[in-house]
Amino acid sequence: MKQDIPDWHDRHYLPHRENVSVQAVTFRLYDSMPAKLIAEWKELVNEMKKEATGDHNDKAKLLQQRISKYEDSGYGQCFLKEPTIADIVQRALLYHHGQKYRLIRWCIMPNHVHMLLEIPKWQTLSNIMHSIRSFTAHEANKKLQRRGKFWMEEYFDRYIRTEHHMVYAIDYIDYNPVKAGLVSSPKEWPWCSAAVWG
Repeated sequence: MKQDIPDWHDRHYLPHRENVSVQAVTFRLYDSMPAKLIAEWKELVNEMKKEATGDHNDKAKLLQQRISKYEDSGYGQCFLKEPTIADIVQRALLYHHGQKYRLIRWCIMPNHVHMLLEIPKWQTLSNIMHSIRSFTAHEANKKLQRRGKFWMEEYFDRYIRTEHHMVYAIDYIDYNPVKAGLVSSPKEWPWCSAAVWG
């Protein structure tokens, strides 16, 4: 059962929005971004927290632009480029589809994951993300015969405000492997909704 959670909250330094229906989420491997960029990210987020406006829209866009350039550069060990690891994550995303949430789109890149999901009123994004990330970290580390961090502590989420925003989010997720130069068509990338659902 869903607890009473305020619309805006944060666990460490990144603000998150609950109690909205559709969310675009990006979560990354622990080593997928340079430390210098993470420091800049934290500074920008601290500025966002100081502002009294609930939405933080402009600053959030700037934050996303700054980190997007690293998403597809292949920074870090890129554990998700291994088919067995990508498969663990993909199966986890699909496992609760239709029960805990409705998965609209997803894409598993070599060092990060994009999801677009609709969240029912009795669920929270925080609980969903904890479940996915905890399970996949455990299973992936076991398969890789390693210990320690797997995912970066925080994830980036944006709630979908308009139909135009929804179309943009779908397009961004579908074409991420193409933009990164991994394939020439979204359907060629096996670890995404475009390939699995067509």
